[in-house]
Amino acid sequence: MKVTILGAGLMGKEVARDLVNSSNVDKVYLTDIDIEKVRTFVEQLNSDKIEILTVDAYDDEQLCEVMGKADVVVNALFYKFNVRVAKLAIELGVHLVDLGGHIGGITDEVLKLDEEAKKKGVTIIPDLGLAPGMTNILAGYGASKLDRVNAIKIYVGGIPASPKPPLDYSVVYSLDGVFDHYTKPSLIVRDGMIRELPSLSEVENLYFPGFIGLEAFHTSGGLSTLARTFSKLHTLEYKTIRYAGHAERFKLLVDLGLTQKGNEVEVDNDITVDMREVMKQYLENKLSLGDQEDVVLLRVEVHGEANEERVSFEYDMVTYRDKNSGETAMARTTANTISVVAKLIGDGTITERGVIPPELAVPGEKYMTEMNHHGVTITETMLMSTNIIKG
Repeated sequence: MKVTILGAGLMGKEVARDLVNSSNVDKVYLTDIDIEKVRTFVEQLNSDKIEILTVDAYDDEQLCEVMGKADVVVNALFYKFNVRVAKLAIELGVHLVDLGGHIGGITDEVLKLDEEAKKKGVTIIPDLGLAPGMTNILAGYGASKLDRVNAIKIYVGGIPASPKPPLDYSVVYSLDGVFDHYTKPSLIVRDGMIRELPSLSEVENLYFPGFIGLEAFHTSGGLSTLARTFSKLHTLEYKTIRYAGHAERFKLLVDLGLTQKGNEVEVDNDITVDMREVMKQYLENKLSLGDQEDVVLLRVEVHGEANEERVSFEYDMVTYRDKNSGETAMARTTANTISVVAKLIGDGTITERGVIPPELAVPGEKYMTEMNHHGVTITETMLMSTNIIKG
């Protein structure tokens, strides 16, 4: 099995780390426009399986050249490239997984390529990060055990193990993504109807063993394809987990327009600055994780009916930074999710062709087993009858 990874950022590198250590992977092509930044990382891997290649993601010819070398392509680029990369994968006849981009309807555009992918015998699974991604797979797994699904509630967040004021948050993935999730509206299903709520709204307290003072609030993009897949739900909600007080503090930046794209201000002598870019550059340094330990918390609740009884499945996870490799908790959960699924396509476990949402494409039990082998333990709890509240 040969794999091409597009993008050697935080997640792309960790996907490479996992793949070179996989017995069924023969070759890994790690690509980026600036390969010098990953040479040290690749040297530390000390594997003859990996090769680094220079690729400009805006150049279709270069993309085709490196994608054509692989059986499966892992797209770890920023999500604005997802549709272009999906079209090229179909043209080349190679399988593809990506880290997601449901914000702005990007994943919807990828899903429209389903018939073309089927005709070329290609499997494309979008939105394979942590959330969406892992959350979809677990929601789909729980739903598969029920005769009827009434409600799905998702709570997930990557936070520093030791919070530092004022935001009690450290950057563990693209700040552009964080700004988008906090700024754009959040879609939910309530009383069977799709609704739109402001992100950072409806803050609620949340409890995980070993943690004090957590909150969860709506953010955009987390539901991905779930509302389409489970179209008859009474309730469907996605909330981000942070330390208490985070939403209120960050909402001030959002309300001031400091996270909004295109908010330009003239500062002096016709010099114009983009306030979002200023905030991003400042916060990337201010909120750098560095050597701090991070943790990812996740809870997926699936409520419904089975054998004429009310049944609920709950999936919980607490994952910390890997002390041996230094791999962050966010990377362990996100990068390993997409690498595990890439391997399930490559080894023939996943055989369905077309563009398929993760909740329908990925076998949940097999996925949980593979993630456990990566040190990411997801526990399943089943509750019956009176313990369940519909909706």
